Amino acid sequence: MRYPILIETGSDATAFGVAVPDLPGCFSAGDSLDEAIAAAEEAAAAWIDAALDAGLPIPAPSSLAAVRGLPDYAGWTLGVINVDPALLDDTIERVNITLPRRVLRRLDAQARSAGETRSGAIARLTLESPALALTR
Repeated sequence: MRYPILIETGSDATAFGVAVPDLPGCFSAGDSLDEAIAAAEEAAAAWIDAALDAGLPIPAPSSLAAVRGLPDYAGWTLGVINVDPALLDDTIERVNITLPRRVLRRLDAQARSAGETRSGAIARLTLESPALALTR
């Protein structure tokens, strides 16, 4: 999916700012234009992931013409970012994994103590992992 963005031009003293108007509160910055746009893609992915976890709807992208006319962003440059549509896919998929028995025993013990299935524990641990937060 392509979301329109608005870019506030940076300088040697200030960063480039990027807002994603369709995702309220979603913005980023970077020392270069490329960094700012890459950060906006990450911010949009994190915003969508958090909204899905909270059970909130994901806004559809606006047209470029609609975003260009937003009065709060007069003078900003228009652009687009790509958001992987796979982020919106919560389809259950059966997978086969291989783990050492000792790791599997620990996983099963954690799952039992939390009242979860093995699959539920893996999903929870993955979603709670800060290292994986932006790669889901």
